[in-house]
Amino acid sequence: MCLQFGHYLGKENQTTEFILLGLSSDPQLQILLFCVFLVIYLITLAGNAAIMLVIRADSHLHTPMYFFLSHLSIVDICYSSVTVPKMLANLLATHKSISVSLCFTQMFFILLSGTCELSMLSAMAYDRYAAICSPLHYARTMNKRVCRQLVGGSWTIGLMYSLVNTVPVFKLQFCGSNKIGHFSCELPPLLAISCSGTFTNKIALLSSAVTLGIGTFLLTLVSYIHIIFTILRIRSAEGRRKTISTCSSHLIVVGLWYTAGFLQYMKPSSSSSVILDQVFSIQYSILTPMLNPIIYSLKNKEVKTALGRIFKQKIKFSTHVNRIQW
Repeated sequence: MCLQFGHYLGKENQTTEFILLGLSSDPQLQILLFCVFLVIYLITLAGNAAIMLVIRADSHLHTPMYFFLSHLSIVDICYSSVTVPKMLANLLATHKSISVSLCFTQMFFILLSGTCELSMLSAMAYDRYAAICSPLHYARTMNKRVCRQLVGGSWTIGLMYSLVNTVPVFKLQFCGSNKIGHFSCELPPLLAISCSGTFTNKIALLSSAVTLGIGTFLLTLVSYIHIIFTILRIRSAEGRRKTISTCSSHLIVVGLWYTAGFLQYMKPSSSSSVILDQVFSIQYSILTPMLNPIIYSLKNKEVKTALGRIFKQKIKFSTHVNRIQW
C-alpha cells in the first residue's frame, strides 16, 4: 500500500500511521528504559524550570548572559518534550504507532528545537566574547534590543531550517513497510522508508545542515579564539581563573554538542550506524537538555549564590509566618 501525505486526508481507508520500532523489543528492557527516561525527563523539566525561576526571581541575574540562559532552558524543555513523552508511551504500548500528521509535526519541532538550541549557543558565545574582550562597551553592545534580536534570530533560523526540510517531505510517497527504525520521527529514517525519489530532500538537508553547522561553528570558534587571546593577556592567575569561570559552563555545553556532531559525521556506514544514530539522538534531544541546567548550576557561582539567597528568603518567610501563627 502506498501512502502520500498530499492525498491521505481525503481517503479514510488509507493507512495513516507509522510504526516506531524504538530502542528495544524486549519487554523487560522496555520497562527499564521507561523508568530511566522518565527520571531523565522529570529532571530535565525540574532543572530547566528551576533555572528560569531563579533568573526571574533574582535581580542580580538580570543580565544578557542569564537572559540567554533562560531562553536556552525554554528550548531544552521544548526539545525534550517533543520526543520523550511519545517515546515513554510507546515503551509501554503494544502497538507503537504514530499518525502521519503527528509524525511530520514531531519532525518539524525536532528540527526547530535542535536548530534553535545550536543558534542560541552561538549567540551566547558572542555574548561571552563581548563581555570578556570588550568589557567597557559590554552594556552598550549587548543591550536589551540586541539580546532580543539574537534570541528572535535563533528562533527564526530554527523555523526556516525546519520549513526547508519539512515541506519537501509532504511530497514523498511511503510504500510497503511503514516501520521507522527509530524512537522518534526524524528526517533520515523517514527518507529511508520512502519509495519515491528523495534526492531533493537529501540536497535540502545536506545544504541547510552544512550552512547551519559551519555558520554557528565559525561564530563560536572566532568568539572563543578572541576570548583565549584576551585571557592570555591577563597577568594575574586569579584574574585568568575568574575570566575562565564566566565561560566554562557554556564551553562544556558547546563541546558536548560539537563532539557529538563530529562523531556522528565520522560514524561508519553500516548496520551499526542505525544504533549510533539513536545514541546521538538521545544525547541531543534527551541528555543535553537534562545536563544543561546541571552544568550551569554546578559550574556557575552566581547561580549557586542566587539559589542560596532564594532558599534563605524562603526560610525567613516560613519562620516569620510560623511566629505570627504562634
